[in-house]
Amino acid sequence: MSSLRIKTFFRMRMAAGADAVMCTLINSIQSRLQNQVCTPEELDLYLSACESISRDLFYQFQRPEFVRAGNYLEWLSPVKTAFPENQKARARVFLCDQGFRAPTVIFLHALMSAHDVGYSRIAAHLNRRGWNALLMHLPYHYSRVPRGHFNGALALTSNLPHNAETVRQAVTEVRQLMEYLRANGCPEFGMIGTSYGGWVGALVSFMEREFRFVTLLQPIADIEHAIWESPASSMIRKTLMAVGIEPGFSRRHAHLTSPLHGRPACEGKRVLIIGGKYDTIAPACVLERLAQLWPQSRLVLVEQGHFGYAAMREALRGIDDLL
Repeated sequence: MSSLRIKTFFRMRMAAGADAVMCTLINSIQSRLQNQVCTPEELDLYLSACESISRDLFYQFQRPEFVRAGNYLEWLSPVKTAFPENQKARARVFLCDQGFRAPTVIFLHALMSAHDVGYSRIAAHLNRRGWNALLMHLPYHYSRVPRGHFNGALALTSNLPHNAETVRQAVTEVRQLMEYLRANGCPEFGMIGTSYGGWVGALVSFMEREFRFVTLLQPIADIEHAIWESPASSMIRKTLMAVGIEPGFSRRHAHLTSPLHGRPACEGKRVLIIGGKYDTIAPACVLERLAQLWPQSRLVLVEQGHFGYAAMREALRGIDDLL
């Protein structure tokens, strides 16, 4: 066996191991949320109510009152939830010398992302290049975790209408943040979204066009696959099937929440999709289909599974060429 094949074999095994460990953790957490499940009747009622709604209406927003609290921006979320901790939207701010009048990169983190050390380092690099950076605290993460729950666990559960409303909440909050920044002199934006954040970022890109670049790392693009085939969703599948919900339901909501059912509003050449060659959660074949549906977008595959650092390194190389 050649040295190249040996290296590839070990990379595949390491990627598979890392993905397996993380998927086990995710499913273990979901096993404690089996009571968070919708009935078939509740799901049908929600999907029926959404079928005639346009994307513009689903993600419409009003500009709220923003509060500057130290290194954070805070505002009241436009989407009501049962958890008061989740009602305050929040973004960490990394400003360069120009203040809010500089172009700004928005970070959208992965599901269950627990710390911002890596984002702080990337933000410092962007600040030196004359760009601001903001890290969104997506619903049920970081400062928005309800008491008694794991970080991010409530963002995706077996309560499918709740999941859709959480995505709506996330997309709408990002749009509110962008509107605030525009009003304060920000001339343009960049976006880096990872996994769950890549899903949210893809939907934001359908609604907003003022992006120098949109970089999506292993975005969740095929919702049917994510629920019914991904190893990270085995507990959700088990819970759904136990109450009689079968595959195919998400197609009724695809016009609102599927990255495969829209196109970025900015030029396609500004969009970079990065996938892992050994990823089973956002597999390369799904991302290839996404790139085909988004004209002029570029897809790069790196040597990793869903969890790893090669994708972000590739993203930063591509972004440096555009700044």
